[in-house]
Amino acid sequence: MSIEKTSIKYEKPIPLKTIDNKPYWDAADNHELSLQNCEACKKAIHPPGPACPRCGSPEIGWVNYGSEITGKIYSFVTTYIPMLPGFQHDLPTIIAQVEVDGVEGVRIMANIINAKPEDIEIGKAVKMTWIDITEERALPQWEVI
Repeated sequence: MSIEKTSIKYEKPIPLKTIDNKPYWDAADNHELSLQNCEACKKAIHPPGPACPRCGSPEIGWVNYGSEITGKIYSFVTTYIPMLPGFQHDLPTIIAQVEVDGVEGVRIMANIINAKPEDIEIGKAVKMTWIDITEERALPQWEVI
């Protein structure tokens, strides 16, 4: 007797790993948050890049913040129209910018999942969670707490 494995193909765009963001996505794949940190001005950086956007220093390191990440909704928009292929099953989609607790100046853009639009407001507490989209890739998302 043979066993068939059924899988659902992930339809949405998968973020690409680049020389600048590979440590971020490698950490996400392990359900952790890793952010760039400027060695010169000691500020956290997001999104990742080749140099500090504040002071211009190319001396960049990485700090792993683990998997217990919380924050507050800084801004959000709810869309009822899929902006890209694959999102038609997630409507309405709540896209938020979240201020990460304990990491001054860092806001991360992602979806708020498992929530109704009427339950979302500026300042609402959220926690980061990860969705495994392939065997190798996970996407950070946010849930209301």
